[in-house]
Amino acid sequence: MALPVDKDVTCALKNSENMPPPAPLNMRTQDLHKAPPCRVSKPVGDRPFIWRMALFIPALLGTGFLMYGIYGWLEGAGMTGLEWALLMMIGATFVWVTLSVSTVGIAIAGLLARETSETRTSAQVEPLDVALLVPIYNEVPWDVFGNAAAMLDDLANRSAVHRYSLFALSDTRDDEIAAQEELAFAQLRETAPFPVYYRRRPQNTDKKVGNLLDWVTGWGADYEAMLVLDADSLMSGRAIERLASELSTDPDAGLIQSFPMLIGAETLFARLQQFSNVAYGWLLAEGLALWSRSEGNYWGHNAIIRTRAFASSAGLPHLTSGGRDDLILSHDFVEAGLLRRAGWRVRFLPRVSGSFEETPGTLIDYALRDRRWCRGNLQHLRLLGTRGLHPVSRFHMFHGAVSYLLSPAWFILLVIWALLGKSADTNVIRYFNEANPLFPDWPPAMSQIDSAVFLVIMYAMLLTPKIAAATIIAATPAATRIFGGHRAFLSAFAVEVALSIAYAPVMMIQQTKAVLRATFTRSEPWSPQRRDATGYPLLALAKFHWVETLVGLLLTMGLLAGLISLWLVPIAASLLCAVPLSALSSLKVANTARGGLAMNNPQTLREPAIVGRARIERARVKAVLMPQVAAE
Repeated sequence: MALPVDKDVTCALKNSENMPPPAPLNMRTQDLHKAPPCRVSKPVGDRPFIWRMALFIPALLGTGFLMYGIYGWLEGAGMTGLEWALLMMIGATFVWVTLSVSTVGIAIAGLLARETSETRTSAQVEPLDVALLVPIYNEVPWDVFGNAAAMLDDLANRSAVHRYSLFALSDTRDDEIAAQEELAFAQLRETAPFPVYYRRRPQNTDKKVGNLLDWVTGWGADYEAMLVLDADSLMSGRAIERLASELSTDPDAGLIQSFPMLIGAETLFARLQQFSNVAYGWLLAEGLALWSRSEGNYWGHNAIIRTRAFASSAGLPHLTSGGRDDLILSHDFVEAGLLRRAGWRVRFLPRVSGSFEETPGTLIDYALRDRRWCRGNLQHLRLLGTRGLHPVSRFHMFHGAVSYLLSPAWFILLVIWALLGKSADTNVIRYFNEANPLFPDWPPAMSQIDSAVFLVIMYAMLLTPKIAAATIIAATPAATRIFGGHRAFLSAFAVEVALSIAYAPVMMIQQTKAVLRATFTRSEPWSPQRRDATGYPLLALAKFHWVETLVGLLLTMGLLAGLISLWLVPIAASLLCAVPLSALSSLKVANTARGGLAMNNPQTLREPAIVGRARIERARVKAVLMPQVAAE
């Protein structure tokens, strides 16, 4: 009689065949209530304090002037508690807008002064043993292993200085996908110019955090550095070599983050994200790198990490309170903060070209991913009291949480603005004031000319980073050429701005819902990002966007009744049209749209060599794994 086979034991036996000999490295769980001994390291650059003052002082002054102006509008009849609350909320939202503008100002000042955060050293590069780690969870196998094959071949063609090994670290729960992973791995191992390994965990304990922990404690001692990738990450050999060499020549660096550019955008919504990333993102990245210096951040992928530094200082505990035991979800920000707490530099190199990732193809897919990120980022509020964190690391975590809290704040402001009406006669709060003296006596001017001024100021500040980056590109002939010329760039810029304004109110509602879900529910269902970018049925769209549609309908009724300021028309229209806008987001424009609607950019007009290579490798692996589908 055959003995029963334990599935976990079988999985472990297979893993032992697909992995190198064990090389355990102890990874200590950090005590967040007690700061560890800190290494002494010199900061990157000579003037981080000056750049930080250039960031915060203008932002605070600009917010202060706006609040003073609004206070002047409100205080005529005497300030009430609700008026003070409104004033504070306006200030709390506006300061983050001004911080983005200050970041752009820093970037422009740095470019004019030829200042850069990417300090080069003349020290000789010592070869490192680098592990390329690809954590995967129910992903499309040919995409993952096709990208891996392209990266390894590109590295081999460069006569790499460093020694590389690639690890596919699978947490896949679907046995059919896992079987395809093993087949793809076996094929890659036979042809790859570097060692390739594969391990599938029996249980995906602690998700990606636990996946990397298992690798560090099982094999980390043999590798001086680990380059962490996502399932959709793609990096050229030159980019990988650059990061490894930077780490080799900077003994104080614990983590170096690249700036991933978006690729693979075929739908309208994906092109919107990609154009914004390529055209404007570089300017914000330059500013961020200048003021963050040694206290940079980590985005969880396309970054190289010193393995022993990570093991000794970045082990994450669970958060326990009120009988709850919670995994730290957005682990990357926290790991960066813990590395800096231990004295390791965390650097951001925005000029490392050849670092790529993909983006969700539809509005719904983007919102679903945002829900997971929102839950993790709000969790950072519980970590702000961690002992020994650098103030800039605390700011990174606080900023990540505020980026989501701003949406419900904007929504509350929208509601108050609607209640103010367009005149004293339509001011709902003033109307109720006659029966309840606890309500404020809002000045009529606030709902007429002053409300328009406020809206214009807010939109101007929100668009300033885009306008600044677009102006620099338009004024640089070489830059406009790679966007297809002045006319093509400016028309694409106009389309991107118009679509961003249209989608912004919808995303405000979706992020408000995400904040409420994170606040009142324990967990968020996790599923891999859809990369096929197909649309959703009308019923699914209506069900997903019913809140936006309802709010848009109420605002429209108020506008038609003459109760609400006409300056709310753009917001009302966007919310009322949430369903058609969401359907439009999945429209394939890559090969059909013309002119500005295509939102072409350097990545789409001249496909990077590594992207083309990955596309070919993906098709080749797919043909092996699914020959019938590939043939069709």
